[in-house]
Amino acid sequence: MSDMMESNKQEKSMSIVMMPYLAHGHVSPFYELAKKLSNKGFHIYFCSTPICLEPMRNINHFDHDHMNIQLIDLHLPSSFHQELPPHYHSTKNLPPHLMNTLLAAFDASKPAFSDILKTLRPELVIYDVFQPWAAEAARELNIEAVLFVTGVQSQRIKSGTVPKEVTESNKEMMDYLFKNTVNGMTSTQRFLKCITSSSGNTVLIKSTTEIQAKFGKPADIFGDLVPVGPLVQRPQDHDGDEKIMDWLNKKEASSVVFISFGSENFLSQEEIEEMAHGLELSNVDFIWVVRFHGEHNNNDKKTIHEALPQGFLDRIQIQEKGLILDWAPQAKILEHKSSGGFVSHCGWNSTLEAMMYGVPIIAIPLKFDQPLNANLVVDMGVAIEVPATREMRITRQEVAKAIKTVVVEEQGKEVRRKAKELSENWKKKEDQEFHVAVQKLLQLVQQSKN
Repeated sequence: MSDMMESNKQEKSMSIVMMPYLAHGHVSPFYELAKKLSNKGFHIYFCSTPICLEPMRNINHFDHDHMNIQLIDLHLPSSFHQELPPHYHSTKNLPPHLMNTLLAAFDASKPAFSDILKTLRPELVIYDVFQPWAAEAARELNIEAVLFVTGVQSQRIKSGTVPKEVTESNKEMMDYLFKNTVNGMTSTQRFLKCITSSSGNTVLIKSTTEIQAKFGKPADIFGDLVPVGPLVQRPQDHDGDEKIMDWLNKKEASSVVFISFGSENFLSQEEIEEMAHGLELSNVDFIWVVRFHGEHNNNDKKTIHEALPQGFLDRIQIQEKGLILDWAPQAKILEHKSSGGFVSHCGWNSTLEAMMYGVPIIAIPLKFDQPLNANLVVDMGVAIEVPATREMRITRQEVAKAIKTVVVEEQGKEVRRKAKELSENWKKKEDQEFHVAVQKLLQLVQQSKN
């Protein structure tokens, strides 16, 4: 009993600076981890650029639910501002040719980050896979620093080796990992340096024990790989949700398919048309989040009306078959009893949300780690992948067939069952898994004090 009281006392007094990479797919899981740690009594300083912190500042219930999270602005050096104005201090809507500039500016923010650490004097820094300098800044001030890996596929990158299916199908990812350099370092070199810089050989990973079992023993370089659970967003209320939820409430259980490719992935014009025709052919009710590339790509069609096949919107509205939106409360929709399938790019956050809420996945991976994530969920029995042709990523016939299989037909029964079973298992084990991770962090800080 006294051990537990001692542990709680340590948790109450411990402060942590958390700093993700400047992409929504990194900020979001870091923030979910921050919320869970703050609920355990840790004081969290959540550090990022003002544009990345904006969504958190806009959450109305922020102050009531998470009193232990303080948002800290990290300002990128002004010498970059001409090429990289503050609204580009995030990968969202960033023109592709400025990606390396953003990473260089982030590297150059080490002195500003050091100043933040000198002011706040936390006991621990939790940092991301592209910034080994964050661990260095902490170490220079005798502060422990632990790496948090937000994407599970990273553990498959050993020194210079990569899974065969990546080398065959994903040249873009290969170039990104092994050829593209910023300040003399490739992404793989950064990642490996981040691992070896992590205190006590401890690396946190957004994953579960079941998923880790699928990978087998991680490479020795990873040391102690600690799953923190799926860290999925809990459904939250937003303005305008009522219309969507009212529409869903009228539908039968597990009858609706949700289509979304995340905030930084986009279908081509041709793919949007194939998806629309595929949805009509499937005859399944749907909610589809249709997004266009950011402001830098002015040639793209800008209105949903122009992008979709002629008459499509009118037909689905008359039949009440679907909703077309430019944004949707994803967690809320996936949790709803009417959701029966999720057409997804298989970004890691979206993949884990679907699994946590027991919704089978119709996988259409687009780039980077997404083909590997799709392979994993198919292997776990909770997804089917839409086959691509040599010429086209998707065709209407294959889209319709996959949706009908997962949502309606007898042959999809096993995928539906597995998705529900996995969800129930995860919900039972979530707190226990997170408790193990918390104890690791407490031990690490305690040992450094001793």
